Amino acid sequence: MSEVKIMLGNEAIARGAYEAGVKVSAAYPGTPSTEISENIVNYPEIYAEWSPNEKVAMEVAIGASVSGVRSMASMKHVGVNVASDPLYTVSYIGVNGGLVLVAADDPGLYSSQNEQDTRCVARAAMVPVLEPSDSQEAKDFMKLAFDLSEKYDTPVILRTTTRLSHSQGPVTLEDREEREDIVYERNVGKFVMMPGNAKQRHLHVEKRLKDMAEDGSSMSINRMEINDTKIGFITSGIAYQYVKEACPDASVLKLGLVHPLPRKLIEEFATKVETLYIFEELEPVFEEQIKSWGIKCIGKEIFTVQGEYSANMIRKAVLHEELDLKAPAQVPARPPILCPGCPHRSVYSVLNKLKIHAAGDIGCYTLGAVAPLNVVDTTVCMGASISTLHGMEKAKGKDYIKNWVAVIGDSTFMHTGINSLMNMVYNQGTGTVMILDNSTTGMTGHQDHAATGKTLRGEVVPAISIYHLCKAMGIKNVVEVDAFDTALLEKTIREEVAKDEVSVIITKSPCVLLKKEKKETPKVCVPVPEKCKKCGMCLRPGCPALTKNEDGTILIDQTMCNGCGLCKSLCKFDAIETV
Repeated sequence: MSEVKIMLGNEAIARGAYEAGVKVSAAYPGTPSTEISENIVNYPEIYAEWSPNEKVAMEVAIGASVSGVRSMASMKHVGVNVASDPLYTVSYIGVNGGLVLVAADDPGLYSSQNEQDTRCVARAAMVPVLEPSDSQEAKDFMKLAFDLSEKYDTPVILRTTTRLSHSQGPVTLEDREEREDIVYERNVGKFVMMPGNAKQRHLHVEKRLKDMAEDGSSMSINRMEINDTKIGFITSGIAYQYVKEACPDASVLKLGLVHPLPRKLIEEFATKVETLYIFEELEPVFEEQIKSWGIKCIGKEIFTVQGEYSANMIRKAVLHEELDLKAPAQVPARPPILCPGCPHRSVYSVLNKLKIHAAGDIGCYTLGAVAPLNVVDTTVCMGASISTLHGMEKAKGKDYIKNWVAVIGDSTFMHTGINSLMNMVYNQGTGTVMILDNSTTGMTGHQDHAATGKTLRGEVVPAISIYHLCKAMGIKNVVEVDAFDTALLEKTIREEVAKDEVSVIITKSPCVLLKKEKKETPKVCVPVPEKCKKCGMCLRPGCPALTKNEDGTILIDQTMCNGCGLCKSLCKFDAIETV
């Protein structure tokens, strides 16, 4: 009897890769995709790595595919933007061993800067897409994706979403299929994409998609469920679950292959129902194609292009039910906040004091944009902080950015910040870059990277020195400072922003949540009420461990405090002690 296990969608994807005989996995952490690689490391048969960014991860997977093994790359939807350069071209090249890109979209913006739809990228790149609707399908579709990849000589995208990635369901486990490596044979016309070769490969791509669209009508992952024919839905992924919950008796065409669309099957289903609804999260990808074929259907005129879908959305828009959707009054809003003892809070408190603006980046430190720190003015994408500051300086002059810095984390600097800093140096920019080195990829759950000295599998390796990397670029002014030495940090910032050349300040202090051996007695900060002048200076950084007593003196929650000493450094009256 087969073993059945409850699995996260991401865990099931990893299991599917294992069962499919994958040998190489490369990824960059990004919610909601991170747990895929964190589960793949449980299978020693698969080589797994954190790459410095998604483009590199995609290229590693491509190289493994060319050599003749099944390989994969995993990332969130905005990571697909970074990987799009190799993705668009490997679409023409095709594969040797099966090649799958797992792309995790984030409807609802739970941890992202936009709500883009990977299906749109796939259409532009001419890459087929599979979309599972539960954990079992996540595993099964992963295996199918590799089969289709090799059958049609194409990379395949497995698209998931936050709700699917982070929900659980039963999964039937099967054995790993050990596969012989496919022999690599030199083929310049296939693997070298210069114009003459690419023109010929483009013909293959067009034929491949046409064949898949025709074959899709008989694929078991595209299925009609004919029930009450008054209402019919065309849907896919997690949205299918909402349709079945809200309208269990309705007829449904559930699509597993969501690009290219199986036109014949869709046309057949449309003739069987009186009213046809297209229920798809984010962009009207299905709807626009189906309407272009002359099929009458209802979609985004009643369903939004924003945020996550739900069963209640169908009940309200299709069944016209009156719903009481009020949130419980007793549940307060909980805005995101930097943790007690976070080194970023210390850095931002100094920048706030100096009234310095920051061009920001992607990470926990983006929270420096909100009260009470109010330092970060811009955030675009990974690595953009440095380039943004450079653009400001070139547009307005070096004096304009005397009260600006760029802030970027260590992992993000390794991701795409290096090129941006290189550009500042090459194009003779000025400005101060602050690399907030907390020794981890903090926002996605403490993954390692090239500068931490540890791999995805926990192997200890030489750590890239950010300091020496910056010096190697020819930057004369590179300074390392303890993030909690606020006096030295303030002095350093004042000196560096005044210079008419590129300078780098590396603030070094590990993330407070990193697991590390305790070699000394833990410290906490405690108030000295008789010395407190009730000035509120210690409250300015917004540490959640600090509140006020009824008499206005400071109260420090000992269960939250980790003794970072920031509040103590701000108190001029010695009203806070470290014990």
